Amino acid sequence: MAWVVLCIAGLFEIAWVIALKYSEGFTRLLPSIIFGFTAWMSFACLAYALKSLPVGTAYAVWTGIGAVGVAIFGIVWFGESASAMRLGCIAMIVAGILGLKLSAGSVV
Repeated sequence: MAWVVLCIAGLFEIAWVIALKYSEGFTRLLPSIIFGFTAWMSFACLAYALKSLPVGTAYAVWTGIGAVGVAIFGIVWFGESASAMRLGCIAMIVAGILGLKLSAGSVV
């Protein structure tokens, strides 16, 4: 269950970063409110997951999900570069996330 909640925390992290972009420095109300809610949910889910997962692994997976998600969102939604090097780096982050998950052993 902790891994599922950690993945949800990562999804909320993607949402708060995108909302932060749309808030234009907290000058737009709705994106700022969405940012606050999704950031709080992301941290709350991370805190729950940390009750049973190793902190280093959980934090790295959480930030990795956010980094990959935001990078993909940037490519698809904001027209950011999709160069082979950038996609390769995203793939390495995904490999690192999977490696950390697999190396966590029997911690569930």
